[in-house]
Amino acid sequence: MRLKPLAIILVGFAVVTAAVFYWPASTPTQQKGFFGKGKKGAQQASTDPVPVRATVAQLRDVPVYLDGVGTARALNTVLVKPQVEGKLIAVSFTEGQDVPRGYILAKIDPTTYQAQYDQAVATKAQHEAQLGNAKLDLERYMRLAASNAINKQQVDTQRATVAQLEAQVRADQAAIDNARAILSYTDITAPIAGRTGIRQVDEGNIVRPSDATGLVTITEIRPISVMFNLPQQNLPELNRGMAEGPLPVDAMGPDGRSVVDAGKVTVIDNQVDPTTGTVRLKGEFPNANLQLWPGQFVNVRLLIDTLRQVVVVPTSAVQRGPTGTFVFIIGEDSTVAMRRVTVSRQDDVRAVIAAGLQAGERLVTSGFARLADKALVEVTSTEEVGQPPGLPTIEPLQKRKGRGGKGGGADTGGADKGGAEKSGADKGGEKGKTQGVGTQGSGAKSSATP
Repeated sequence: MRLKPLAIILVGFAVVTAAVFYWPASTPTQQKGFFGKGKKGAQQASTDPVPVRATVAQLRDVPVYLDGVGTARALNTVLVKPQVEGKLIAVSFTEGQDVPRGYILAKIDPTTYQAQYDQAVATKAQHEAQLGNAKLDLERYMRLAASNAINKQQVDTQRATVAQLEAQVRADQAAIDNARAILSYTDITAPIAGRTGIRQVDEGNIVRPSDATGLVTITEIRPISVMFNLPQQNLPELNRGMAEGPLPVDAMGPDGRSVVDAGKVTVIDNQVDPTTGTVRLKGEFPNANLQLWPGQFVNVRLLIDTLRQVVVVPTSAVQRGPTGTFVFIIGEDSTVAMRRVTVSRQDDVRAVIAAGLQAGERLVTSGFARLADKALVEVTSTEEVGQPPGLPTIEPLQKRKGRGGKGGGADTGGADKGGAEKSGADKGGEKGKTQGVGTQGSGAKSSATP
């Protein structure tokens, strides 16, 4: 009974001893065979050229833009209201219709106003008849007064009566003009040329000049204006540009690249907003294709200057480090050299190099992860200046398999070598032989992985 615990202790000691001998001998060989990182493979990987995309620095004229966000507004907006009270008997426009100036939009019942006009015309005719009779009496009195047949006072009284009737006729004409104008108000016309909105009143309703909603709103959207703000720091440049002529301004599309419409700046506000430190500008656009709509938020860019014949590269080619901006120049021997450059202006697509680069030099635009000074590179594609970077090229599957097979062979050699060393170390025992076989199998599996 006492021998049983002793046997258990001896077995445990044997297991621990076997594990200590087994682990250091097998682990390095397995790791070397699995990952395939022999000295020969590492040297081969370090000499492979780094695939990169490249471009050529070019001389170009670069426009300088000031970017802002604005709101489109109709050039003119009118809320059409009736000028007289009455029943709406006809609506002659459709919602969203483009109407010219003077187009009859609706009609109010003119019966009452027509009667007032006729009454004014009749009153004038009555007074004109009285005036004619008074003039005849004046002529008779003047002949009688010449022969002293009547008193001269009667002649003066008749002359005053004629003048009074003449004034009354003129007043009647004014009343007629007023009645005619009121009668014309029964035809509700478009005061401007533009596009009608949603109708606010239906046919058959009683409309009044005091109605707040009106009949319809007409907006002039051809041309259209855009109100936008720019920082006050740009005000000197804007004033210099406006002194030479209207500044061109572009309305950008939702992608920020396409130009929706091109117009010009018509006015710069006469004061700076002290709360925001910006100045307000108004641009006018033809809007021939109706790409701009009142109330729409619009990204605008204003052409303030043009840099003539400057060195331009893609923005992706410019890298930043602790010492500033730099680029990788590709030499004739396909090696790269790091060079510091000075960037004067840049946007999302291109950068203007003020110093450190000459036109015609090749430089790297992508593939910087494995790049270092004097590294060997392989140019896979060329990128044009001012164009967005394209999609990376993918190697064919067979080519990738070929590279994997080559690397895998080197790894297999390293694994076999490690397996031989392991077999030599454990040649004396059956367990060591088994461990060596297992290691070789592991190395063969790693070499098949691309």
